[in-house]
Amino acid sequence: MAELVATMVVGPLLSIVKEKASSYLLDQYKVMKGMEEQHEILMRKLPAILDIITDAEQAAAHREGAAAWLQAVKKVAYEANEVFDEFKYEALRREAKRKGHYKELGFDVVKLFPTHNRFVFHNRMGRKLCKIVQAIEVLVTEMNAFGFKYQQQPPVSSQLRRTDHAIADPEEIKEIINESRANDKTEIVSRLVVQGNNESLTVIPIVGMGGLGKTTFAQVIYNVPEIQKHFDLLLWVCVSDNFDVDSLATRIVEAAPEKKDDGTKETAPKKKDDGTKETAPKKKKTPLDKLQDLVSGQRYLLVLDDVWNKEVYKWKQLKARLQHGGMGSVVLATTRDGGVADIMRTVEAYNLTALKDQYIKEIIETTAFSHFKKEEERSAELVNMVDKIVGRCSGSPLAATALGSMLSTKTSKEEWETVLSRSSICTEENGILPILKLSYNDLSSRMKQCFAFCAIFPKDHKIDVDKLIQLWIAHDLIQEKQVRLETIGKQIFNELASRSFFQDVEQVQATVKELEDSWSCYSRTTCKIHDLMHDVALSVMGKECVLATDEQGKIESVVATEETIPNTARHLFLSRKEPERKLNSSLENSSPAIQTLLCDGHTESSLQHLAKCSSLQAFQLCS
Repeated sequence: MAELVATMVVGPLLSIVKEKASSYLLDQYKVMKGMEEQHEILMRKLPAILDIITDAEQAAAHREGAAAWLQAVKKVAYEANEVFDEFKYEALRREAKRKGHYKELGFDVVKLFPTHNRFVFHNRMGRKLCKIVQAIEVLVTEMNAFGFKYQQQPPVSSQLRRTDHAIADPEEIKEIINESRANDKTEIVSRLVVQGNNESLTVIPIVGMGGLGKTTFAQVIYNVPEIQKHFDLLLWVCVSDNFDVDSLATRIVEAAPEKKDDGTKETAPKKKDDGTKETAPKKKKTPLDKLQDLVSGQRYLLVLDDVWNKEVYKWKQLKARLQHGGMGSVVLATTRDGGVADIMRTVEAYNLTALKDQYIKEIIETTAFSHFKKEEERSAELVNMVDKIVGRCSGSPLAATALGSMLSTKTSKEEWETVLSRSSICTEENGILPILKLSYNDLSSRMKQCFAFCAIFPKDHKIDVDKLIQLWIAHDLIQEKQVRLETIGKQIFNELASRSFFQDVEQVQATVKELEDSWSCYSRTTCKIHDLMHDVALSVMGKECVLATDEQGKIESVVATEETIPNTARHLFLSRKEPERKLNSSLENSSPAIQTLLCDGHTESSLQHLAKCSSLQAFQLCS
């Protein structure tokens, strides 16, 4: 069976364009005067495409031509979205002028467009609209050739049919996994404690296929009371794709409960000509110096989660400083790659095996039948099919949770058989990604769009749930007239979390620094995305999401390294280290249509060239 493709979602984006194109403001302030014919054509063609878009999205998973057509629709929809934003802006400007708010809003001084002359505006926007209409007409002709059919979709509110009591408790799933790993836990804890008399640094890699629960297992080890007492210092850092040595050293130091110094050291005082001592300037310590100072003389446990780096020299650089720790210090690394384990290990790596079928079955039953309070209420037909589902998971708790959560929305034998026919057995080559993509494809279009948007965040990023919902709202990904948008957003989030698209959902208290720097609330709900689920989101968004990494002077796309931001970029996440410098240097040579700009921290200087980002809809500081 070929690897399943995550469905590209275009429907919600087209709906946003249709909503903007039909805004009463456009008629009220006559901003489209002289363009009525093109406007009418567009208002006929957009619903025609929306009628068949669901069928097209499903066909794109196995038809290359349909996928290419959808990509073209998406591109035009983005362009149309920007055009109607300009129309809306002009309508609001005219409204402000008519109501006497023109001067107080600064329109008499600041001009976001080159001119407010109506003739110039009409000509410029007329050309843009004609280009959009021509592209739409071509797409409609191609659409008819593909023979896509209409599929009726239920409203968003009825798609969110689950309630809190019907969602499986994540803690219950964790308990099942922990029980299944009891022997593994005993073995690793014993290894860590035995190293207590070892003078040299011990590095133990934990190796296993993605989705086996390596991170969860490492967290269990990390929190064992015996381990907490045995080590003087415990540190946890998620590495993922970025193994920049200085950046990693900084993050390890920041993970410590207390900072040991201010990052400076004094050199020996010099004598002046008159014999008095001259105070020597303080020398700035490097990140590796700070790391060495942190671990020196301390018996520490450092967990490096999700390591991919195969550049030996980088690991040797880091290890040279880590070796200054006290007797019995240990690095515990999790990785999917046996080659990485061979580079890092000082003792034999620990291979985390698949969960036994009995535990996988328990996870599936807990999630799939979560809406039944008593076992006797479960359908005997469906219960008898669980063993077949177990065989699809190959011992992966994440696959079991994803499939079980998806099946919890299915109530008939026929629906379960459809899931079985579409799912393939997890293999070492493809891992569990096909099952996760199947779970994604089972979502409604609205939920697909909301989750795919999360590709903007780096892997292992702690996401503020309320801010995420506000971002969904800012991009019109949630449209509901009868219910508060925040309420629908929360329902969408809960549904996605119940299906394992989000994990580690927890209430956290704001630190003193966060309260001082960003006026944060005292507590907030945060979550993370499993790196395999993140891969699913990336497979949908492609090069629309770009991440500015911590590496000096580099702008990196989440799918390929770039020297500048690619023009395909729509959503940009800036890292904490001089984000404004990276953005300014990149935008100087490119003109991407950025819609979202997130900064993981504060900027020290101004963000230049933002005028190029005329479609910017959301700007947010994440930390």
